[in-house]
Amino acid sequence: MTEIYKKLSDLRKLLKSFGSAAIAFSGGVDSTFLLKVAHDEFGEKAVAVTVISPLIPKKEAQNAENFCKKENIRQFVLELDPLKIPGFKDNPENRCYICKKEIFNKIKDLALENGIFTVCEGSNADDTGDYRPGMQAVSELGIKSPLLECGLTKNEIRTLSKEMDLPSWNKPSAACLASRFVYGETITEKKLKMVEIAEDFLHKKGFLQQRVRIHGENLARIEIEKNDFDKILAIKDEINSFFKELGFVYTTLDLTGFRSGSMNEVINERN
Repeated sequence: MTEIYKKLSDLRKLLKSFGSAAIAFSGGVDSTFLLKVAHDEFGEKAVAVTVISPLIPKKEAQNAENFCKKENIRQFVLELDPLKIPGFKDNPENRCYICKKEIFNKIKDLALENGIFTVCEGSNADDTGDYRPGMQAVSELGIKSPLLECGLTKNEIRTLSKEMDLPSWNKPSAACLASRFVYGETITEKKLKMVEIAEDFLHKKGFLQQRVRIHGENLARIEIEKNDFDKILAIKDEINSFFKELGFVYTTLDLTGFRSGSMNEVINERN
């Protein structure tokens, strides 16, 4: 048995030991794979819990709903406004901890109400190298991270997802819209919507892996794959015009290219 299938076997055994589970389900690569394997193991005793909030693009929530309907998986939807959580909108460096603790407390309550005693989330073995304060909340609340526990990497999850014919296998990496803000900059619903619309515009132009980072009220910093630089420069005037309509005065292209968690670079440099 090759290593990747050994990990999959370990994952199935681990999930089976839970007997039932509520899976925090965003519709992304990791949580889709985890939900599918859990549902294969114990059917209706595996449920999906999807959070709807201003931090999550509407199309992501719709994709999550569509997957659950297609796979006949019971889905619960929790509506949550993190901007109302004390301290969150001030965007401190532990912003993710504040949000995750609130979210997973609510998921745990919902699970218990439905006789489910295990809550799982989709962190994988690649998620240990960056600044991730949300993992502290996961640990404190006893949330399980089966993919991480079994050592499955993002590429391995994509490979197995493709074999399972999951629609998410080649989906670009995603993160909540709050990750587009500089730490210390107030998060507002207006600016979240600006980022969501800007990224959706770029996606429709064919830039699948990208971020629009927001700096203050006026500046948008676009991150795309380096091999897309020529493509984006060919339509720079169209992009600049659209972003101005959204409210951005300045639109810039980050010459370093796309990378997850770029807002954490200041923290990493300091440490």
